[in-house]
Amino acid sequence: MPRMTFTDADGSPREVEAPLGHSLLQIAWDNGIDIEGACEGAMACSTCHVVVDPAWYERLEESSEDEDDMLDLAPGLKQTSRLGCQIIMTEALDGLTVHLPGTTRNLMLA
Repeated sequence: MPRMTFTDADGSPREVEAPLGHSLLQIAWDNGIDIEGACEGAMACSTCHVVVDPAWYERLEESSEDEDDMLDLAPGLKQTSRLGCQIIMTEALDGLTVHLPGTTRNLMLA
């Protein structure tokens, strides 16, 4: 089974199994990783914002315009930021590393 690593805001890494076809958001939830995902993966918020390790960023499918619009709402946006609900695990992503930002902004509560 492929594996990936989530690195939390304080720098602590956690390697987990990453089933093929699952989104990073679902993988995080399945492993008790602290990602909110307020819209439950409907791409209607930015609370599953992750920062992809630069070594892995180019291996991802290109983000959509809708994803880019949602990312604009994420605090702490970086050059390699993506929404975890939009990254689907494939064999090519075995070993992927992403970093969790220190804060999120849930605009669905506003």
